[in-house]
Amino acid sequence: MKRIADAPQEPPLDNVAFWYDPRKRSMLYQVGVLAMVGLLGYYLVSNTLGNLERQAIATGFGFLEKEASFEIGESVIPYSAADSYLSALLVGVLNTLLVSFIGVVLTVILGTIIGILRLSTNWLVSRLAAVYIEIFHDIPVLLQLFFWYALFYEVLPSPRQALSPFSGVFMSNRGLVIAVPEYAPAHMYMGIAFLAGCLAVYFMRRWARKRQAKTGEYFPVFSVSIGLLIVLLLVAWLVGGAPTAMSVPQLKGFNFQGGQNISPEFSALLLGLVLYTAAFVAEVVRAGIQAVSKGQREAAMSIGLKPAQVLNLVILPQALRVIIPPLTSQMLNLTKNSSLAVAIGYPDFVSVAGTAINQTGQALEGVAMIMIVYLGFSLSTSAFMNWYNKKVALVER
Repeated sequence: MKRIADAPQEPPLDNVAFWYDPRKRSMLYQVGVLAMVGLLGYYLVSNTLGNLERQAIATGFGFLEKEASFEIGESVIPYSAADSYLSALLVGVLNTLLVSFIGVVLTVILGTIIGILRLSTNWLVSRLAAVYIEIFHDIPVLLQLFFWYALFYEVLPSPRQALSPFSGVFMSNRGLVIAVPEYAPAHMYMGIAFLAGCLAVYFMRRWARKRQAKTGEYFPVFSVSIGLLIVLLLVAWLVGGAPTAMSVPQLKGFNFQGGQNISPEFSALLLGLVLYTAAFVAEVVRAGIQAVSKGQREAAMSIGLKPAQVLNLVILPQALRVIIPPLTSQMLNLTKNSSLAVAIGYPDFVSVAGTAINQTGQALEGVAMIMIVYLGFSLSTSAFMNWYNKKVALVER
């Protein structure tokens, strides 16, 4: 028998000419592109610095250590005009984080509720939810901010004629003033107890899931968690001496003194952002729920689960796979839309940075800091939501 000749072997890539090796060519292309981008960046930076030098405009971030010389109406941390520009910008960052964090939490809650109501079998409830979505979905957010801001100033009375719907609560065109507890060591104990309770709830929830997967028995995690947190907070309050002293607002002159004041600017910004973004979140939630097969609901109802249990245990966990990606985009939109606060006078980071730019003339550095700060907000939010998305994803077996 004739021996069948071996098939011709392809020469190893090491012996192939450089311009015929796809791996080496791709590396060459990438190095070339990086070199072009680097040269372009060098040209832009050097040209900009040269123009600034010819116009005798100082560059650099040395101005951050100088005295700011301007007041900020609202601040999470102590601040005065004698502090540096760096302190002023930090106040702006914290103000933006505050309104963004509270706004995201309220938006997710309100949007989820509206999205569920949009699918209600009750005709009136479903139509009301649809009307809410269409109204706030279609009106530009900036116009909504102007509307709520004007409403606070035009409709609400002056502090001397302030409305008081509840004891210790006053509403006027200067904002909402409420009575708050005076600080005591017990409040620190309560904070520690709350964190410990959240940690206990986390491990209890993991245990309940494993128990349900093993035995099929349902454990009421939500009600037990609420009860545990209340008990821990109550014990910490009693251990700290059960303080009851309150800082009650009192009208002195033309405004209230004492208590906690929530400014019209903050209220209008938060209300506008939440109502606007919640309309989009409601549509995301509705689409996610409708993406779950009707057979899942019917199977859950057939084994005796109540409608609330079907929604909580069957529908929403599966809908999260569809909800989370677009929900992340809406969170980012709310954070970036908070920069519109400058239009109604709330001192967010853009507003404070704008004031610093006007006083120092460091426009290039100021705009760069604004871009970097909002880029950091967006990347951190995306990283957290991507982690959570992987956490709740269904694992195929």
